[in-house]
Amino acid sequence: MIDFHTHVFPDRIAKRTLTALQDPPYVVPYTDGTISGILDSMQKAGIDKSVILPVNTRPGQFDTITKFAKHINDTYDNLISFGGIHPDDEDIEGKLRYLKDNGFQGIKLHPDYTETFIDDERYIRIIAEARRLGLLVMTHSGKDPEYEIIHCPPKKGALVLDRIEALVPDGKPNMIFAHLGGNYQLDDVEQYLVGRDCYIDISCSFRDLWHHSTATDEDIVRVIRNHGSDKMLFATDSPWNDQKATVERFKTLDGLSDTEKEMILGKNAERLLSSH
Repeated sequence: MIDFHTHVFPDRIAKRTLTALQDPPYVVPYTDGTISGILDSMQKAGIDKSVILPVNTRPGQFDTITKFAKHINDTYDNLISFGGIHPDDEDIEGKLRYLKDNGFQGIKLHPDYTETFIDDERYIRIIAEARRLGLLVMTHSGKDPEYEIIHCPPKKGALVLDRIEALVPDGKPNMIFAHLGGNYQLDDVEQYLVGRDCYIDISCSFRDLWHHSTATDEDIVRVIRNHGSDKMLFATDSPWNDQKATVERFKTLDGLSDTEKEMILGKNAERLLSSH
């Protein structure tokens, strides 16, 4: 099993980072935000690997965040850290090439945290270059509970897919939209993203586990079936959801075959990571 959407922080800042990000009483962490915390959580959940997604909230954080991410990749066989990049960073091409040359398989974008729309030309430049290099791009999608403006709504996500496919027609599909394609925006997800040549993760989808989800089990299964179970990724957004509870909850979904569940729980992720 592979969890494709998790977060950890260096031990020295983990506690204060979680305190700054949590939204009591609805969004509270299920680990202490450290590497040891997620390893313990994975063991309890039976998860074999977790993809760590750093978020660069300010330009100039690249070196520090990359150093920590590279330490994770060099040290742990069961943790895979993506890189992070900010749309206002200098030398975007050089930084992405550094990540590729140092074994990174993808990058994480959070348009809300950078207050930049996903179809902004700076993000287009990043995503297009990532596709040229064979890097995956995971982006937050839909509403973040802390922000009024939605910087990556599904409609804009679809516009980005159009632009990137035109700019890099020979590249592999590399975009992954988090949170069932868009928190609070299921209708738009089904209109603009479902069926497109992209991947969707299921983090924060179960309304009984995540206060901010509006999807029913029937909604989740419908998105999976219509988008294609081969393009769906199991994900929790740990530490903001409990890995063990999410695994168990996913396994209870009616309407999916055991084969489809196995694909989503790990085989799709394994195939995707091995190809980038």
